[in-house]
Amino acid sequence: MQRDHTGRFPPNDIISLLSVNRRFNLAESTSLDLELGEVMDFVNIESLRALKLGYAVNAVSDELRRIVGKICKVPSDWIVTTHGTSMGLYLTSLELCRPGDEVVLVTPCFPPTRDALYGLEVNVKESQLSFDRGYEFFAEEISRLLSERTRLVSIASPMNPSGIRVKREQVSILLKRMSEIAPQAVLFVDETFREATYGERPADESLAGFSERIITASSCSKALGAPGLRLGWLTLPKRSLRERIQTAKMNTIISESVVSEALAIGLLKHKEDVLGRKQMMLRSALDSLSLWHDQHSEYVDWIKPEAGAICCFRLKDRYTKSAVDDFWARLPNYELQLAPGNWFGESSRIFRLGFGYLEPHTFELALGMLSKALKDH
Repeated sequence: MQRDHTGRFPPNDIISLLSVNRRFNLAESTSLDLELGEVMDFVNIESLRALKLGYAVNAVSDELRRIVGKICKVPSDWIVTTHGTSMGLYLTSLELCRPGDEVVLVTPCFPPTRDALYGLEVNVKESQLSFDRGYEFFAEEISRLLSERTRLVSIASPMNPSGIRVKREQVSILLKRMSEIAPQAVLFVDETFREATYGERPADESLAGFSERIITASSCSKALGAPGLRLGWLTLPKRSLRERIQTAKMNTIISESVVSEALAIGLLKHKEDVLGRKQMMLRSALDSLSLWHDQHSEYVDWIKPEAGAICCFRLKDRYTKSAVDDFWARLPNYELQLAPGNWFGESSRIFRLGFGYLEPHTFELALGMLSKALKDH
């Protein structure tokens, strides 16, 4: 593996989302951020005032473990909390893989999913899904990258940046091929966007418990709109791996914040109410976005998402390479942010658009500004 940088992790401009937040931010992938006051309403203030600011339990508090276990429909002792889903993947990869081992990664994907693996010096074999095929997941194609050296297969459902779900029957095929070709491999499934559905459309069942070879990860960040809590979790069927992950966690982050855990417990107890409001907002935003696409189909193609507050658009061939470059260079002039495809392993002609982060009125204004940007270039 060639390295063209001096740091352990490859640089990626997605880090700009932590420092730049323009008025018309269509680059974010979360639903509308919750305010602290909203979450505080879900907890007993006096108990929070009396909370001792010591270390949290390494695995996770018993109450939070029970709540998450119920959400995922698995035994509560399977649950280990992490600082978000990304840390969950990092700790899993750190324990399962050694330099030179192979990981099969389905792309395009959230950049830290890929870059953390490079930082661990494993051989990453990417299975690139196609915009032209609707980012559909084909297990047989992915299986061709498996070998006896494969230790981890990493996927997301719904996928980031496309918002396309992975069909359960495809997961079954992939697991069968893994047992035949890569008997030591584990399937990691990022389910961060699973419950970010539209209106009354039900979320897919979690893949936690579907197979002992599956580790799932999720968090309070995307569907619930509380990324600032930095509270995620893993479902780990095998006790031996749970213990290894807990040891790795102790040697990296020690534990979660007890404040984050307390707030997360309150939030997750009221999850259905929060999700219900956000799902209605997402449906309305997606309806607006669908209409906007129909009115701009001469400029862009899109893949309509199945879940999540994100989707992918592609600039049509009428845009020359220089026009595409100019489009990106001038976005700040429109107070616009989009997430370019090259963040995720795609071309710069493709961009991820987040439709859940902005208030409805601002979102409509942002689409109007995007119309102007497309027509001007």
